[in-house]
Amino acid sequence: MPDGTLVSRERGTPQGSVISPALANLFLHYAFDRWMQREHPDIPFERYADDVICHCRSEAQALELPQALEQRFAECRLRLHPQKTKIVYRKDANRPGENPARTFDFLGYTFRPRAASNRTGKRFVSFLPAVSSTAAKRMRRSVRRWRLHRRNDLELQDIASWVRPVLTGWVRYYGRFYPSKLRAELRTIDAFIARWAVRKYKRFRGHTEAVWAWLRALKRRTPNLFAHWSGLEPAAG
Repeated sequence: MPDGTLVSRERGTPQGSVISPALANLFLHYAFDRWMQREHPDIPFERYADDVICHCRSEAQALELPQALEQRFAECRLRLHPQKTKIVYRKDANRPGENPARTFDFLGYTFRPRAASNRTGKRFVSFLPAVSSTAAKRMRRSVRRWRLHRRNDLELQDIASWVRPVLTGWVRYYGRFYPSKLRAELRTIDAFIARWAVRKYKRFRGHTEAVWAWLRALKRRTPNLFAHWSGLEPAAG
């Protein structure tokens, strides 16, 4: 509260609090993990805190599980999130059926049907993760807050050293799957570098093509200067 007043809670934990994941893991280990292993041992699942993915083998199983979970959670004084709980059809080359829900977000990734290539270069549809729009929006917001284009008091190597820890973390986490999507999202950094060069060097003022040619040449000469230049391999497949 703005005036510092403490408000007692009867349910839930504060959004984003440090204790929330710990409490979710402790409680859901009993309320969900152990129950699933006992009652539905044939349904694999992944859980991180209170985010869960269950892999059902049929539509009938997918329709029955939410009902069973609602009953189980009610016994534990919990309830499923009405907006986030949904049945998603994992469409790919081997599952050509149609279903309105074919995408979901989990741990900063969006899982959906995407174009991929096999070892021989043949294109097909696979159900793959890539950086989510929400995560990409957060990254772009962070890049804008850096205001790189105004740091003409620094050399480019200094800017690279400054942002390297954050960029390296993004590339190592979000670039693990379908890195071409992350590469597209991080192009905004190159735009800020180009604007920095225009302010830093008079010869680039009014010469947009020249500054981008300089940047392309710089990326070829020093591909390791920024993590998103060298740390992203071609699209996953």
